[in-house]
Amino acid sequence: MTAPPEEAPVMVHVVDDDAVVRDSLGFLLKATGLPNSPHASARDFLAAYDGGRGCLVLDICMPGMSGLELQQHLNSHGIPIPVVFMTGHGNVRIAVEAMRHGAFDFLQKPFRDLDLIELVRRALDKDARNRSRLNEVERVATRLKSLTAREREVLQQVGTGKLNKVIAADLGVSPRTVEVHRAHLMEKLGVRSLAQLVRIAVDLEARCQRAYALK
Repeated sequence: MTAPPEEAPVMVHVVDDDAVVRDSLGFLLKATGLPNSPHASARDFLAAYDGGRGCLVLDICMPGMSGLELQQHLNSHGIPIPVVFMTGHGNVRIAVEAMRHGAFDFLQKPFRDLDLIELVRRALDKDARNRSRLNEVERVATRLKSLTAREREVLQQVGTGKLNKVIAADLGVSPRTVEVHRAHLMEKLGVRSLAQLVRIAVDLEARCQRAYALK
């Protein structure tokens, strides 16, 4: 799946093997101004989905690949589209399990139209927030690549909360040199305050620790 242009329209993907349900939900979503795309199976959805903005309204029990299996597939491939599950009374336990694995929410059939619309709109809001955070992470990651080895050392030290003179002593340079490096860091990373710089340093350290733990 390739990421589409940012201006691609938001889409509500409805996945249910029941054509009546798909048509009914499609009509409801369209009537409330929400573009939607119907899919008769999980496989159909995977074949059509291009990574675009939106959310997924998903039946939890379907022939072939179930809704739960589709969620697991999305998780394993790092696809963060919010999922709203639809479930019958006998599958509430499965839906709760899906919530533990990151589903946005679930609705028990039969449900009110307004409840579905509210959940879909909230899921779309979450998707927008997620994508904003991911864009910020990618922006910072790109700028981190432009840092020199010494600037990365200074950044790591800044993340520990040390004063310039302490960092200077640790690195064997003058406090003035540390100040210059810090100014370059703020310019290269596009931040305007020490607090923002510290946050980036802490995030970088956390990512390094996670990468080490996976080895």
